[in-house]
Amino acid sequence: MNKMSIRKILSKIENEETFHAVADDYSFSIKIDDYVPYVCAAVHDGHHFDKRLWSKCLHTEYDRWYEEDPCTGNMISLLPITIIAHDSRFEYDLNRDPKEAIYETAWGKTLWKTPLSEAEKMRALEKHDNFYRVVLQLIVKLEEQFGTAVFYDFHSYNRKRWDREVPVFNLGTSNVDQMKYNLAITQWQEILNNVTLPIDQKVTCAINDVFQGNGYFLKYVTSNSLNSLVLATEVSKIYCDEETGVIFPEVVHTLKDKLKYYIQSHAHRFYDRHHTYES
Repeated sequence: MNKMSIRKILSKIENEETFHAVADDYSFSIKIDDYVPYVCAAVHDGHHFDKRLWSKCLHTEYDRWYEEDPCTGNMISLLPITIIAHDSRFEYDLNRDPKEAIYETAWGKTLWKTPLSEAEKMRALEKHDNFYRVVLQLIVKLEEQFGTAVFYDFHSYNRKRWDREVPVFNLGTSNVDQMKYNLAITQWQEILNNVTLPIDQKVTCAINDVFQGNGYFLKYVTSNSLNSLVLATEVSKIYCDEETGVIFPEVVHTLKDKLKYYIQSHAHRFYDRHHTYES
């Protein structure tokens, strides 16, 4: 994977080149093996935390890991177009509007011993902006090529935080056109409902149960596209021990293999239905 400037990444997308790249500040990576009408994103996969901020942060590395979405980038890695964050959401949260992307408190606990300087905030927000410059270029290019696209916005969540039974998968649809995309949403739910995993519990997929799909990535793509759908897809952390940080590789590998097949199948059906859509 080559280190690449944002300008060069944008140019390669504009010229419809295939490439693997990490941003030159290592904040995210992008892979395009083929230009297809679907993208997989893992905006909370990142765990890297700027060393210059370590002494200022009150949260431990485990505290940060617990609220991140470990392994989600790995789970989507076999798909042809992926964009995966490498920085922790504790430095700046890509799933929040830039005005709210830098936490002062996080999950009920003050984050910083001393407030971040304006220079530190600007450095973080520049990386946030660069990420979305690339996302916008992807939206424009794929709709130009295909007339439509579907973005699989992949996350995970802590199931032990809930005092009730929660689904293995959750789709957040409150900020997408549920009438226009009803069939695509329903089909994605049915697919995930039938996923078999090496875990000792029934796999279910609910819609707007634990999360409703209020993230900035979904809202950004939706507001900057003409005919594209974002499927905010959460998997509960059945693939790790939330209390120790131990990852269960057999579950991660199974999810990675299944998602490769199911996302491609779902995306092709979505394209067949929506690429000739006229408003």
